Amino acid sequence: MRTFGMEEEFFIISPLTGLPCAPPASARAELLALTAGGTTTVGEFLACQVESNSPVFTDRTEALATVRNYRKALSQTTIDLGLRVVALGTPPRIPDAPAVVSSTDRYRAITSLCEGIATDHYLSGLHVHAGIEDQESGVIALNELRRWLPVLTACGSNSPYWRGSDSGFASWRNIHYRRWAIQGIPPHFIDLPDYQRRMQFMLDSDVVLDSGHISWGARLSTNYPTVEVRIADAQMSASNAVLLALIVRSLVDTSLNGAPPAVPPLSDSLDLAQWQAAKFGLHGNHFDPLDGRKTSAFNMLRSLMDYIQHALKQNGDSDYVSEGLTRLIRQGTGADIQRNRFHLGGFNAVLDEAAAVIAN
Repeated sequence: MRTFGMEEEFFIISPLTGLPCAPPASARAELLALTAGGTTTVGEFLACQVESNSPVFTDRTEALATVRNYRKALSQTTIDLGLRVVALGTPPRIPDAPAVVSSTDRYRAITSLCEGIATDHYLSGLHVHAGIEDQESGVIALNELRRWLPVLTACGSNSPYWRGSDSGFASWRNIHYRRWAIQGIPPHFIDLPDYQRRMQFMLDSDVVLDSGHISWGARLSTNYPTVEVRIADAQMSASNAVLLALIVRSLVDTSLNGAPPAVPPLSDSLDLAQWQAAKFGLHGNHFDPLDGRKTSAFNMLRSLMDYIQHALKQNGDSDYVSEGLTRLIRQGTGADIQRNRFHLGGFNAVLDEAAAVIAN
């Protein structure tokens, strides 16, 4: 069974102001020392963020329990420190001053190169790693994943608010990411040497510091034998994070185990589909990933389920994923939930909901 793992980014919030805040050094050290069920904590780009690194999973039930237990531990630790933690793609309000970037040589170099972007980078995402046999297999998986990245963007949309206003987008994080030099949907690769040539070309430029600075929505990991899919916003709930991880695993399974050959979609059509997914989430019209025709969000998800159904059955995940997608259609994505809470009680209600979901 194909392995998978998750990296989740979280914002640390001041309970007094409702704004992201950089914890004092002693509190930050306590947060970074947190481990739970094999999940560890590391610093992120901004000093007001932390990231969880899960263990490697094969079993859905273990993954869900591990993610939930870590989130509860993180929530309790932040509460004990007089802080709050939320899993949102963007915090609804941010300070007027430039963000404080974490103090590492790499992050300082990125900030020096892209200061106006870096100090405004209040973005948190969910990164899913799916195990691959080798890099050749990884390139095959990347080529097939491209067409499905807008679907994952729509399902994972959880960042409607920016600087105290509704952005008009379900995933403002994905729109915001377009300011970086290398981002969005990766190109179609002829083979592994083509992938390596393209990577080297970018690494030889003056605007890409290292492979981690290449922010495609899917890429081969440089640290693990995995494909890393990083298109979804941070997820408010553990159940949705695991749902997206299982979909990614099944997409990789399908691409490497008998997926019928298909004509690669044009990059400009995928770019449009990606923008549309970030705009509407699971509302409005979308594009069917298999034939490129305009369709409803419901039919787009039906195409997804048809495509990965065999892999889901093989992994024992059919019911969980089917029920999860049905829940997203009926109850809404994180963006929908945020907007509902805002209309009930403003941004405080949004943050209360997000903090409560992590704690439970």
